[in-house]
Amino acid sequence: MTASDNSTTTPHPQRRSLLAAAVALPFGGLAGGGAWAAGSDKPEKEEVKIGFIPLTDCASVVMASVLGFDKKYGVKIIPSKEASWAGVRDKLVNGELDMSHVLYGLIYGVHLGIGGPKKDMAVLMALNNNGQAITLSKALADKGAVDGPSLAKVMAANPREYSFAGTFPTGTHAMWMHYWLAAAGINPLSGAKLITVPPPQMVANMRVGNMDGFCVGEPWNHRAIMDGIGITANTTQDIWKDHPEKVLGTTAEFVQKYPNTTRAVMMAVLEASRWIDASLSNKLKMAETVAQKSYINTGVDAINQRILGRYQNGLGKTWDDPDHMKFFNDGAVNYPYLSDGMWFLTQHKRWGLVKSHPDYLAAARQVNQTALYKQVASAMGISVPKSDFRTSKLMDGVVWDGKDPAKYADSFKIKAA
Repeated sequence: MTASDNSTTTPHPQRRSLLAAAVALPFGGLAGGGAWAAGSDKPEKEEVKIGFIPLTDCASVVMASVLGFDKKYGVKIIPSKEASWAGVRDKLVNGELDMSHVLYGLIYGVHLGIGGPKKDMAVLMALNNNGQAITLSKALADKGAVDGPSLAKVMAANPREYSFAGTFPTGTHAMWMHYWLAAAGINPLSGAKLITVPPPQMVANMRVGNMDGFCVGEPWNHRAIMDGIGITANTTQDIWKDHPEKVLGTTAEFVQKYPNTTRAVMMAVLEASRWIDASLSNKLKMAETVAQKSYINTGVDAINQRILGRYQNGLGKTWDDPDHMKFFNDGAVNYPYLSDGMWFLTQHKRWGLVKSHPDYLAAARQVNQTALYKQVASAMGISVPKSDFRTSKLMDGVVWDGKDPAKYADSFKIKAA
């Protein structure tokens, strides 16, 4: 299947030859290394329970199951709808979930033992780039707070405790919210109250006045606009174009114990990612599927615009954003760059979640399964980047390239004392 092919039935080359080719390649990326044993490519564990939170970016895991890509690779994905990221964390650690659609920073938080149990973890692949947003309450917007700078003015003119929500303390949304507030000159530690709310509960909590703003994945930002209670101040691609977002995560122990299973699931999810991005009709079919009660449980009209880059801010402005949520983008989305994982650690240090500088590169090499991803991508004919690092400029003009993470983390004017 090519990136432009929207068929769900086009056969791949024989699965056995694909996986056998991968078996012959060396395995690395986990502490201790190791090698794939020659022999059967049969998945050691044929049913794989994969957690997800009701968000648009769970789509590649869901569609891998719905479209039967999992069966092609000899596994059965059992999607498991979870109530909160804290629940996902606990179930990954105790083995109730085999894998999950999960926050990048959550995996690193568990690996370092920040704010919960410590366990060696693995990022298998990125699931999507972009597609989250900062929502401000309609009440704040009515006072003139429609973006970061105008929010800072409103907060200065009307002093009180302002509350903003993320979805998990070490997760992506908390980090985007912290970064966005700081870029506007608002100290998220001393000038605002940051709270944690599960994604599906964001809109209901804003409706009753529990927060002034939130950062969350879709469809909940667009849902707030549809319900007339919030406006989109910025998308997260405004903060960092093509930023890393959710990942397929598991424990290092699972990868070591079930290597064939791990690769089979990665192949199925990669194929689903490629299928979603292949055509407009596929994206719309995906929206209709994940909107169902068993997955996101919302109207399809809350999903099917922003996945095509059709945005509105709730104040009359509409625009087409080419940097909307991507699941594959000709393979550019899914590589687990070491620099992506390291960025979240720099923000954990910036905001005092870790007290001293960790060994950024060593942690990223332990967690991000780059060698494993290369095996799978090679077997599927998907290109991989030449470097484990990529360079990006964020909304405040600061450039991140992963070369000196400690210096980068310490360079910000607004940070933990």
